[in-house]
Amino acid sequence: MHRTNATSTPSMANGSTPMRYAANVGTPQHGRRSFVAQPSVASTMLPPQHTTRGQVQTRGKKRRFADKLIPSQVRELVPESQAYMDLLAFEQKLDATITRKRLDIQEALKRPLKVKRRLRIYISHTFIAGKEPEREGEEGTVPMWELRVEGRLLDETPSGGGGTNANVVSTVPNRSQPPKRKFSSFFKSLVIELDKDIYGPDNHLVEWHRTPQTNETDGFQVKRPGDRNVKCTILLLLDYQPMKFKLHPRLAKLLGMATETRPKIIEALWQYIKTHKLQDAVDRDNINCDSYLEQVFGCKRMRFMEIPQRLQSLLHQPDPLVLTHTIQYNEGSEKNTACYDIGIYIYQKVQQKRAELESTLGVKNN
Repeated sequence: MHRTNATSTPSMANGSTPMRYAANVGTPQHGRRSFVAQPSVASTMLPPQHTTRGQVQTRGKKRRFADKLIPSQVRELVPESQAYMDLLAFEQKLDATITRKRLDIQEALKRPLKVKRRLRIYISHTFIAGKEPEREGEEGTVPMWELRVEGRLLDETPSGGGGTNANVVSTVPNRSQPPKRKFSSFFKSLVIELDKDIYGPDNHLVEWHRTPQTNETDGFQVKRPGDRNVKCTILLLLDYQPMKFKLHPRLAKLLGMATETRPKIIEALWQYIKTHKLQDAVDRDNINCDSYLEQVFGCKRMRFMEIPQRLQSLLHQPDPLVLTHTIQYNEGSEKNTACYDIGIYIYQKVQQKRAELESTLGVKNN
């Protein structure tokens, strides 16, 4: 009797191919990962084939400059080729200078244009005669005077006829010109001192000071009763933009400037330190004061970062403009006017001039 294997494979009907069954049917197979498409080697190794126009132009310039160079073997055979190499070196230096100047011009054009103009100040006064009461019971009027302080910028551009009327204020509107500035916008404060003997210690001052809520005006007007000559002093403090300071007399003599902005003062002081080699050789942050700086700052040695703080006590408010005027009494109503011209700096927009200059130099706005 023959013994058969218990796990023999059953035969399939109709001559079909027999099937094999796994040992663990229906259980997950560990250790195998599903197939994931992997990028080809060519796609991972090759960079994207695209370049910008600027890169192409830069490489072109480098190639062109390299093509200009003469090989060393040729230079040994032709000694005159050294002159050509000198020209190439000069060309490189010239290109670098032009590029640097273009950048300097671009930076300068970003700042507003400072232009010196003339401001004409008009000081005028008129008398208003008093009236005696004509009838009994009527009130008369006392004589009075009126003082006016006004001003405007002078148009310094000559007329189209080629004349030299630089002092004439243009009345033709120009769209390219900035809007007209009010007279008070040029000043930080105005004080009018009248004769104290006539108006007393409590009524002889007329003051105006700028505040954030100030409304600009074209002039100032003062009225007082009086029928005799009055001496007055007008003090005008300019509104410097940026702010300027009056230097201490010793510091002003040392730097050669009386009134200037804080950055300009520090720059001039640094130039003095470099010119006289006062910077410490070991610790470059320390300044060894000479006899003049010692008189100004009161110390023999100081750190460079201490300069702005030490300058605080040496910088003061600029002196005001002082104008004297006499209000002369006359019985008529004629207007008496005196004119004064002062030089001021104003900042103008330079968009049009900037565009013209950049187009000339080939500078592109970013």
